[in-house]
Amino acid sequence: MKFVGYRCSLCGAEYAPEAVEYVCPRHGDLGNLEVVLDYAALGRTSAFDSITASRDNSIWRYLPLLPVDDPGFAGTPLRAVGWTPLYRADRLAADLGLRHLFVKDDGRNPTASFKDRASAVVVARAREINASLIAAASTGNAGAALAGMAAAAGQAALIFAPETAPPAKVAQLLMFGARVLLLKGNYDQAFDLCLQAAREFGWYCRNTGYNPFTAEGKKTAAFEIWKWWQDAHRELHKQVSEGTNHAPLTVFVSVGDGNIISGIHKGFKDLQELDWMPRPPRIIGVQAKGSAAIANAFHADTEEITPVSAKTIADSISVDLPRDGVRAIRAAKETGGTYITVSDREILKAIADLGREGIFAEPAGAAAYAGLVKAAGSGVVGGEDPILVLNTGSGLKDVRAALKAVKKAPIIEPTLEAVKRLL
Repeated sequence: MKFVGYRCSLCGAEYAPEAVEYVCPRHGDLGNLEVVLDYAALGRTSAFDSITASRDNSIWRYLPLLPVDDPGFAGTPLRAVGWTPLYRADRLAADLGLRHLFVKDDGRNPTASFKDRASAVVVARAREINASLIAAASTGNAGAALAGMAAAAGQAALIFAPETAPPAKVAQLLMFGARVLLLKGNYDQAFDLCLQAAREFGWYCRNTGYNPFTAEGKKTAAFEIWKWWQDAHRELHKQVSEGTNHAPLTVFVSVGDGNIISGIHKGFKDLQELDWMPRPPRIIGVQAKGSAAIANAFHADTEEITPVSAKTIADSISVDLPRDGVRAIRAAKETGGTYITVSDREILKAIADLGREGIFAEPAGAAAYAGLVKAAGSGVVGGEDPILVLNTGSGLKDVRAALKAVKKAPIIEPTLEAVKRLL
C-alpha cells in the first residue's frame, strides 16, 4: 500500500491512516498533517517508467504518487484536471530584463482554477470512504472546483461562501448543482462554520489545508513542472550555464491560506525522496499587502503567525488567519526562496500586463506576476535566472476586477466618421 499514514507538520507525530482524518490531535485545527507515502516501495516499482511513458495528460498520470486509487469516471471533467499549458512570455521578460520567463496557466483547468487539482483528489478520497456529502468553505474557486468535480462524479456537495464572493464564482457553484450557503461574513467565518457543520452532520470536509488530501492534489503541479523542467533542461543549460551547473528554476506562487505553495513544495519533496530530482526549484511566495500574515511571519523569522484583518481585491488570497501557514513559510525557507508583498494597484497592473501576452488572470493569479516584477526590480532574481510564474485562475472568474485594470472602451456612433474622429 503506497499510502501508509500521516505526519504532523508541527510536532512530527505519525499516525496510521485509520487513526486520524484531518489534523493532529495535539494541535487542533492548525495541526496540518502531511500524507506519508511508502517511498521505498515506490522506488522499487516501475513508477518512474509508468509515469514517464503514460499518455494520460492529466493529474492521474501521477496516480502512483497519489494516496488514492483510480477514481474512474473516464471522459468527465474529473479526468481532465491538470497538464495545463506553459507559455513563454518573451515580451514580458524583455520588459523586466530577463531571458527565460514562463507562465503556467492553471486557469485552463475544467472549472478555470488551480483548485481543481485538490478537489479532484478529495472527491476520489470521498468515494473511497463512502462519504455521503462533501462540504467546503471558499471565496469561490475552491468551491467551484469542488462543485464541478463532485458533479462529474455524481457526488453531493455543499459550499459555504461569503456573500461578497465574485458573482461569476457563485454562478459556477450553482450551475454545477452544489448546495450553496452565502454568509454575511468573510472567508474565515465561512471556514469555521463549515468545520462546525461537518462535525455536527458527519460530512466529509474539503477545507483547504485542514483536509490533508488538498495538498496531495496541489502537489501535482510540482510533478508537471518537474516533467517540463526535465524536457527544457538541456536547452536552458546551454543558455544559462557557463560551467557544469545550471541556474535553479525559480517559481512564483500567490499565497493566501498557504496550501498551494505548501502543496507544490510537498510535490518537490516527494520527488527528492524518490531521488528523481536532485534539488528543488526556489519557491517565492507572493501575498497581497492587505493579506500578508504569512509574509509578515516569514520576514520576522518566526513560525508564529499573527492574524490580520484581510482586505484586498484578490479575493482568492484574502485570509485573516492562514490555515496552512507554517508549511507555507517552510516552502520558501527550505528552498532558498522568500516572500514578497504587492499592492492592489500592482496586482491590477499585472492583470493588464499578462493580458498583453494573451493570458487572462484573475487578481490572485496576477499577484504572482506582480511579485516577479518587484523581485526583478530589487535584484531578488537576475537576468539569467529561469523563472516560472503560476497563474492560479482565469480572469473570467472576476470580470469586475479585470475591468479596473484597463481603460473603458469608448462608445461611438456606428459611422466611419466616428471611427476617424476617434483614431
